[in-house]
Amino acid sequence: MTRIFNFCAGPATLPLPVLERARDELLDYRGTGMSVMEISHRSSTFDEMANQTEACLRRLMSIPDDYTVLFLAGGATTQFAQVPLNLADPQRPGAYVVDGSWSKKAHGIAARLGLAHLAASSEDTGFRTIPAEQEWNLDGEFAYLHYVSNETISGVQFAQPPECGLPLVADMSSDILSRPVEVEKFGVIYAGAQKNVGQAGIALVVVKKDLLRDLPTEIPDLQSWKVQHEQGSRLNTPPTYAWYIAGLVFDWIETQGGVERMAELNQHKAQTLYSFLDQSQFYRNEIPAEFRSHMNIPFQIVDESLHPQFIAEAEAAGLSSLKGHRSVGGMRASIYNAMPIDGILALIDFMRDFESRAG
Repeated sequence: MTRIFNFCAGPATLPLPVLERARDELLDYRGTGMSVMEISHRSSTFDEMANQTEACLRRLMSIPDDYTVLFLAGGATTQFAQVPLNLADPQRPGAYVVDGSWSKKAHGIAARLGLAHLAASSEDTGFRTIPAEQEWNLDGEFAYLHYVSNETISGVQFAQPPECGLPLVADMSSDILSRPVEVEKFGVIYAGAQKNVGQAGIALVVVKKDLLRDLPTEIPDLQSWKVQHEQGSRLNTPPTYAWYIAGLVFDWIETQGGVERMAELNQHKAQTLYSFLDQSQFYRNEIPAEFRSHMNIPFQIVDESLHPQFIAEAEAAGLSSLKGHRSVGGMRASIYNAMPIDGILALIDFMRDFESRAG
């Protein structure tokens, strides 16, 4: 078996021990004679798996008892609507900081519902920075402040949660479990699974219980966090296999030393690649150091005509999915928890070799 280094922004690389365990349990989950994909989401076997998965996540993130943890279908993009529907109203909309493509989409959906206020945007910088907090427009009554903690496309990341006096709602799809987070600082944390949690198709939503509320009758129950909380995230059939894979990933993180150890490794990986880029005259990264992501590192070749050749040769060398997002071009290395330092070193070796041949 040949495993390549997968730098895809999502669906992203998974830890090999997780894949091996899923393989071993695929046909017979814990002696049931069935695959997890075949087990009823109402069964005691699934209950046990779901409870263990939530308990492990609570340990990893130190989630207090006054927060509920939901495992919901639809990914993080579904939450772009569920956040304002569950928290805002026309008199108290959500305030949005737009620091990249995903926060722009979140704001756009809330605005279509008439439930959004644009507090700040860095679009005029090409989303290469994060708006300074002292420049945010928060005059008025707002239900929450929403931001995306790490923008996968442009490669910017909040170093710390903002301090604004409003309940914080954070889309942590691409950096959840990559570093410690004080959950108590947030009203809501949500994340799609396909970066650091597992396979695509499920989203985590961590909500402070006192924010749960009854929704107007015209809003379907599936959109209600309160109803999903009361139903154990199983108002309808959830993405059962994605839920199971998330549990395997949580177990793996815990055995590696937890989120604290992930943060150490991620900082080392990111610094190794950034250091190489910063000393190079051939490659460049255009994000100011104070805004740089530890998860998604975009870079370009000074002679941009070489980008297609670089991507093709990298793919042939076992360095997959380095093509940058279509909206920005260039290259992008996504280096989530499951990407080993060996992948970074292999990428740098290839970059040196490519420069020596093409430069």
